[in-house]
Amino acid sequence: MDLARGIRKHGFRKWYERELMAGHAYMVLALLALLGGLGALELYTDHPPGSKPLVNLMSMLLCAGIGWWSVRRYLYLLSHAEFAAHQAVCPACKVYGKLELASDELSDDRLRVRCKKCRHGWTIEH
Repeated sequence: MDLARGIRKHGFRKWYERELMAGHAYMVLALLALLGGLGALELYTDHPPGSKPLVNLMSMLLCAGIGWWSVRRYLYLLSHAEFAAHQAVCPACKVYGKLELASDELSDDRLRVRCKKCRHGWTIEH
């Protein structure tokens, strides 16, 4: 979910939690793809009677592609969430994650946010 939309809808802490949960779901998908690829590799090397080696090879390639994509997505979501989290500390009162959008006028790479506790404003890059 986009950072601005997530802060507006759920608040920063819930957005951060959801990003981490989504990222870890991709990691689970990568592990399942690894298990599927290893199973297809075992079938490919054993050649049981009636098996089709081309189907097993394609299954290995499909699992490798899904695993590669899900690991990249996992790393992106985690790095994006951590990059925003490092900027979510209020410079004035040092409270973490209690922020709201200061304005709806958003630029491409920066958000104006405001602390809910002391009302101090700063920008977050995303």
